[in-house]
Amino acid sequence: MSNKLKDGLVFTIKDRCRVCYTCVRECPVKAIKIINGQAEVISSRCIGCGNCTRVCSQSAKHYVKNTKDVLEILEGTKTKIALLAPSFAAEYTDIADYRFLVGKIKKLGFDYVCDVAFGADLVAYKYDQMYQNEKTPRSISTDCPAIVYYVRHYTPELVNSLAPILSPMVAMHRVAKQIYGEDISSVFIGPCIVKKAESSEIDAVITYKELNKLFKIKNITGENITPSDFDGPIGGKSSLFPITKGKLHAINRVDEIKEENIIATSGHNNFQEAIKILEKEPESNLHLELLCCEGCIMGPGMTKMGNKFIKTLNIKSFVKDKLDDINWEKWQVDFDKYKQMDLSQEFSSADRRFPLPANEKVEKVLHDMGKKSLKDHLNCGACGYNTCIDHAVAIVEGLAESEMCLPYSIEKLHKYINDLNISNEKLLSAQEALIQSEKLANMGQLSAGIAHELNNPLGVITLYSNILLEELNHDDPKRNDLMLISEQANRCKKIVGGLLNFARKNQVRYTKVNVDKFVEHALESIIVPENINVSFVSNLTDKMVEIDEDQWMQVITNLGKNAIESMSDTENPSLSITLNGNENEIEFEFKDTGCGIPKENLDKIYTPFFTTKPIGKGTGLGLPLIYGIVKMHKGQILVESNTDKSKQPTGTTFKIKIPRKKE
Repeated sequence: MSNKLKDGLVFTIKDRCRVCYTCVRECPVKAIKIINGQAEVISSRCIGCGNCTRVCSQSAKHYVKNTKDVLEILEGTKTKIALLAPSFAAEYTDIADYRFLVGKIKKLGFDYVCDVAFGADLVAYKYDQMYQNEKTPRSISTDCPAIVYYVRHYTPELVNSLAPILSPMVAMHRVAKQIYGEDISSVFIGPCIVKKAESSEIDAVITYKELNKLFKIKNITGENITPSDFDGPIGGKSSLFPITKGKLHAINRVDEIKEENIIATSGHNNFQEAIKILEKEPESNLHLELLCCEGCIMGPGMTKMGNKFIKTLNIKSFVKDKLDDINWEKWQVDFDKYKQMDLSQEFSSADRRFPLPANEKVEKVLHDMGKKSLKDHLNCGACGYNTCIDHAVAIVEGLAESEMCLPYSIEKLHKYINDLNISNEKLLSAQEALIQSEKLANMGQLSAGIAHELNNPLGVITLYSNILLEELNHDDPKRNDLMLISEQANRCKKIVGGLLNFARKNQVRYTKVNVDKFVEHALESIIVPENINVSFVSNLTDKMVEIDEDQWMQVITNLGKNAIESMSDTENPSLSITLNGNENEIEFEFKDTGCGIPKENLDKIYTPFFTTKPIGKGTGLGLPLIYGIVKMHKGQILVESNTDKSKQPTGTTFKIKIPRKKE
C-alpha cells in the first residue's frame, strides 16, 4: 500500500465551510476535527473514501488532483498506458459507443488504453478459487482500498482476514507490463479517490472529473475522434465489478442458495455493520464482499452523481452489449495466459484508534453541556455523531466542540439573549441615572447660587421683623402682620437650608450601627395617625451595617412621611418596612398602600422642586435629597407604583440597596 494517504488526500477550503457537520456525520471513521467551527480532515485517521467530498453541499472538501502529474507523464518518453475502470459506462452515458471514449483518451497522448475489467476477471478467478476451498478461513474482499485501510486502522485484529489478493487495477497494470514491457508509465482512470494511495506501482491515478479537465485543457471534444477499441485483453463478466454483488455475478455465485456464507454489501454504514458481525463471530467462515461507496458507480470521482439504480442499469446494459460482441475464444486464450499470474499481496495492521477516555472525563463534558441524566441524551445526531456519548468522547479526544450540540447551543443562545436583556435593562437604568445625575448637578449649582443670594436678605427680614415685634405692644393690631412676615421668612430660610443641603456635596461619615435599632429609632420621630398601621420586619441575621447616621435618618424619615401623606384618603392604610440582605449588601423596602405615583411622573420624582403636593405642603427636595444620599452610599434606589384601583392594591414601593461596608 502507498504512503500517500498519510500525506493527506482530502482537505478543506475553510472559506467555504459552513459548519453544517455533514462531513462529520458521513465520515465512517470520524476523521474530521472541528476547530473554531471549521471542519478539518485528519489525514492520519482518514481512509480516503472521499465521502465527505461527495456530501459537502458547499464544495468545501476537495481531494488532491493529479492532472499536472499526468500531463508530465504524457510529455515523457516512456510508453504511456491508460488503465480505464469499467465504471466509465455509468459516467459517459452520452457516448453511445465506448470506442469513442477510448479514442479521446488516446488523443490525449496515451499509447495504449487497457480494460481494467480484464484485471477484474483475473481477480474474480482468484476469489472463486478461494471460495471453492472449504478450508479457506473467513475473508474480507480487498478490491476496495478504503475497506482495506478501515480494517488495518480500525479493526486491526481482523487484518489476517483480508483476502491476500490484489485489486483489479494493480492486476491489469501487471498484465500491461508483461505485454508492453517494464518501461511504461501507467495512469489509472476511475471513480475512486483512495486509489491514489493504493499502490506505488501505479504512476498516477485520476478520477473522471480530472479526465474531463484534461480533455478541456487539451481542447479535445467529440469531433474528429477516431474510435478505438481497448488494447490488449478485453474484460468479460467482471465488467460488473462496479456494482454491488458485481464480483459474485462475475463468478456465477450471486443466486446460489449454497453461498449463504457470503455477504455482499456496500455503503459506509453497511460495510461497518458487516465487519462487526465478523468481529463477534471469530470462528465463522463468512466471506465479506464489501465496497465503501454504494458501488464504485457512486464514487466521489464521478461527475454525475445521479440515481444509483439508473447507473446500475447503465452498467448492466453496457456489459450485456459488450458480452454479446466479445470474442470469447480470444478472451479464453488471454485468460488462460494470465490466470496463473502472481496476484497475491500481504497486509499489516496499523492501529490508529484513540484509546477510550476515562468515564469521568466523558461524564464531565456531558454535565457541562447540561446532559446530567440519560433523559437529557437526545441522540439527535445534529452534531454529526450518533449519540451524545460519542460526541462527548470526541470532545475529550479533541475532535469536536461543545457548540456542535444543537440543543446545547440553543440553550446557550437563550441564556445569552436573557443576559443581554438584563444588560440592556442595566444599561438603560444607568443611562437614566446618568441623566438624573446631570439634572441634579445642574440644579445643585443653580440651587447653591440661589441659596447664597437669598440667605442674607432673608436674615435681614427675620432680624428686623423680630425687632419690630419686640417694640410693639401685645395688643397692637400690626403684631399679627409682623408675626406672619417673620413666620414666612423662617419658612423661606428652611427652604434655602434644604437647597443648600441638596446642593452641598456632603461627605459621608461612616459609623457602624445596629440597623434594626436605628430604623426603630428613626420611626419614633415620625408622627403616625391612628388609622395607619406601620409595621417593621427585619430578616437580617447580621444586623451591623456601616452608614452615615444623620444622612440615613433623613432617608428613613422622608420616605416614611411621604408614605403617610400619600395614604390620607385611602382605606385600610398601611406602611410596611422590611429589611433583607446577604453578607455583601442590605435592602430597605418601604411599601405603602397610598394613592401611588402616576406613571408619567415616575421619571420626574428625583427632579428638584418637582412635587404633586399642594402649594405650601412640600418643596420637592425630599426625594432628590434621598437619591443623592443613596448614591453617596454607593447604593441603588428603585421604585414601583400603582395608581389603578382596578389592579389592587394601589400604592408605592421603594427598594434601596446599599453595601454593608464602606467601599
